[in-house]
Amino acid sequence: MSDVIKKEGIDAKIVILGLQHTFVMFGATVLVPIITGIDVGVALFAAGVGTLIFHVLTKFKVPVFLGSSFAFIPAILTVANNYGGDLAYATGGLLVAGLVYVVVSIIFTFVSSDVLHKILPPHVTGPIIILIGMVLAPTAIDNATGGWGVAIITFAVGVFVRVGFARMGWKFLSLLPVLFALIAGYIVAVIAGIVDFSSVMEASWVGVPGFMFPKFAGGAMAIVVPVALVTMVEHFGDVIAIGNVVKKDFFKDPGVNRTLLGDGIATSISALLGGPANTTYSENTGAVALTGVYNPVVMRIAAVFAIVLAVIPKFTALIGTIPAPVIGGISILLFGMISAIGIRNMVDAQVDMDKPASLIIVAVMLVLGLGGAELTIGTATFSGLALAAVVGILLNIIINFQSFKST
Repeated sequence: MSDVIKKEGIDAKIVILGLQHTFVMFGATVLVPIITGIDVGVALFAAGVGTLIFHVLTKFKVPVFLGSSFAFIPAILTVANNYGGDLAYATGGLLVAGLVYVVVSIIFTFVSSDVLHKILPPHVTGPIIILIGMVLAPTAIDNATGGWGVAIITFAVGVFVRVGFARMGWKFLSLLPVLFALIAGYIVAVIAGIVDFSSVMEASWVGVPGFMFPKFAGGAMAIVVPVALVTMVEHFGDVIAIGNVVKKDFFKDPGVNRTLLGDGIATSISALLGGPANTTYSENTGAVALTGVYNPVVMRIAAVFAIVLAVIPKFTALIGTIPAPVIGGISILLFGMISAIGIRNMVDAQVDMDKPASLIIVAVMLVLGLGGAELTIGTATFSGLALAAVVGILLNIIINFQSFKST
């Protein structure tokens, strides 16, 4: 399939590839709004618009689709709980988090890519990706509890699709474990009589997503904004990974300052509309690696499909009827895969864990991220993922200070 796209012009084959890429991104993109209570239509619309903005700002060079960020889920749920279920305060924090990206992108305009590679080596980015999946593990179990039968079937289908399809030679279909698991689990839930279709019956075929303006509160921002440190580290790891796949250094061209700027503006616009934070996706890297389709046009077509789905209320209402046990089954698979990708990134980079420096940095980050450690500075509290990211970066700079001096 690497020879399918040979030119920039849009033809039927490219459109089909774009639709396929939408399927790869779909399961993960809608899971975040389902878990947090954010409008599914807004999330899809924001993902599509955000992806197009990202491509404009990165000179149309990076084959990336932006989807809903999992790293912000704990913060969104915490803010919603603290503010009477009002998600607008969470999206206010997300808007500011996106602006933090913008500020950092301006700073990185004056920092060479070699320095960035040293600040964020695989033994720092890898543990962060591992922690994103592990921190979310309790959410998966909570959703599955009370409907383990449905959850296990959902999970089992996802495993079979990912492993079985690959062994049967159906490589592209094996990239869709979340989507197939979602469909299978939903069918079982319908048979079990635990799905309420009333909202679908009441929804119209065409309409505007449930946009919501953000609200701002210091306490909410103190919870949400520090997570931007985590997602920025994740962003750098994903940009490196997709660059390795297509044999290009996107840190240099178009520049990590541009990729971060695109991600940040996309996140702020999504939050302005009432959507979740946007992020680059490891699933995107996997799809590109397997199909050999490197043309960014495919991702832009996928973005257009996401926008179209967002303005079909019956479709988004149907997504909203997915019961918790199905989400739990998918989450067990997906959150575990996120952590596994972090491990794979470290293996691919041949991180030498016999080196005391690497071992210590990884060990400290994992304990801080999973142990619930907190550090309060002024009104901001760094905990879990955010604290692990800060400490990991600082430890790496301190331990490897001599190498930074020579840069």
